[in-house]
Amino acid sequence: MRSKKININATLFGGFVIGLAVVMTAVSYYLGKRKTETPILAAIIGFFSAIIPPLALIYLIVLVLKRDIKPAQDNS
Repeated sequence: MRSKKININATLFGGFVIGLAVVMTAVSYYLGKRKTETPILAAIIGFFSAIIPPLALIYLIVLVLKRDIKPAQDNS
């Protein structure tokens, strides 16, 4: 029996990763504003996690399940 080869188009995969990185950055920043005190760091981690899509999904699940932070009280 011959095994079938799977051909992966590098251009298509690269486009997918770049698109996922843009989406992950935006979603991570939005969730980071609500759930962390450092939304820019959350967005950077989201961007780099897109290189490995299952890792990006796990990171997104962790952010979604994290509790919201309470906004700072303004005593003016």
